[in-house]
Amino acid sequence: MRAADARAVAIRGQESLINAAGTAVAHEAQLLLGGCYGRRVAVVAGPGINGADGRVAAAWLQRRGARVELFSTSNQPGALRGYDLYIDAAFGLGCSRPYVAPKVDGTTPVLAVDLPSGVDADTGELFGRPARATVTLALGAFKPAHVTGESVDYVGRRRFAGLGIVDTSRDAVVEDADLFTFVRFKPSDHKWRHAIAILAGSASMTGAAVLSSAGAIAGGASMVRLTCRGDEDSLLSVPGLAVEVVRDPSSRPDERVQAIVAGPGLGRDARAWLSERLRDVNAPVVLDADGLDFKLVANRSGVAPWVLTPHEGEFERITAKKLGTNRMLAVRELASRLNCVVLLKGPITLVASPSGALRVVTSGTSSLASAGTGDVLSGLIGAAIARGHEPFEAAALSAHLHGRAGAQLSRYGRASSLPEVLEELLRATEIPKPRGGDSL
Repeated sequence: MRAADARAVAIRGQESLINAAGTAVAHEAQLLLGGCYGRRVAVVAGPGINGADGRVAAAWLQRRGARVELFSTSNQPGALRGYDLYIDAAFGLGCSRPYVAPKVDGTTPVLAVDLPSGVDADTGELFGRPARATVTLALGAFKPAHVTGESVDYVGRRRFAGLGIVDTSRDAVVEDADLFTFVRFKPSDHKWRHAIAILAGSASMTGAAVLSSAGAIAGGASMVRLTCRGDEDSLLSVPGLAVEVVRDPSSRPDERVQAIVAGPGLGRDARAWLSERLRDVNAPVVLDADGLDFKLVANRSGVAPWVLTPHEGEFERITAKKLGTNRMLAVRELASRLNCVVLLKGPITLVASPSGALRVVTSGTSSLASAGTGDVLSGLIGAAIARGHEPFEAAALSAHLHGRAGAQLSRYGRASSLPEVLEELLRATEIPKPRGGDSL
């Protein structure tokens, strides 16, 4: 192919991407507006590709009856008033210098194209004064600034448009609609089909065993077999433990279980105790809390996949270094390094697979920032795996469901209230079964 022909193909390819991106922005704008005809829309378009996306969106909306005013960054007004929508297409991904967005009154929704203009895409650092977006439409891929750094307070609701340039199954925000796949049944189900083992709790931390078990039962585990650490006789009657939980003093989990949850409430010196019980296990393992030990993970001998669920402090303990500002990169690197699924807890939870796929969970609330909520999550993930979900999928779905349950708690809600809320949410996601005798 001649150089001129190659250049023409590249230009046509770029034009195609710009048209796809601009159309995706226009569709998102239409959703925010509730329709196009007669709506007043302000678009600030910069000199680069982000601005080109905005101009395509402006033309699309105008053809459908919207009253669009298009501004360049050089002639943008200091304030925007009286508009039904402001589309920020000034710089987005390409912003490398300070930018001051027009002031917007509190009633005007803001749609950011790819990123709010005025943030560093890699670190989330602010350049100048960005507008606070109502919705940010990520184009092609999520960027670190969508989920980390100061920019988190400016992106609003995160939406995604793949544009055909990435595999959209690799990076995605988990949404409520995804939960309809959580509950799984088969006619051949029996109690061992979705059984899990939990290695949790010790004489001074029996609550962790109770909460992990409750999370597993809420998530659909058909049998929970609990092994605690310490004096087994003193743990036979753990206060608050559901009567359905089987107390299992065995030195190793039953080989018939479909998943193993290990770590909550075991104590920081539990490595040797856990290592013996997890040696050559054939079921996937969810490691949480005191089970999050780098040597334990790195020296594992079985072939089953493992899921690690650290919060920031535990993440830094595993990696022996500060988390840094690029949480997306950090969680991907650890997942690849340890060949595990890694779920990094936080206001925005990130789940990475060993292959580099990422799920972003935005349902978390401050109600979950209390002792014991992570124990419930670990049991929930174990149950999801036992119900047939791949560990990566199980971790992402469970984290989103956990966040939704937390949002229904009071400001100072207790972790022990979560399992009941989880069960209520899962009942709401079940597809009703046909009633007997119904016919067309």
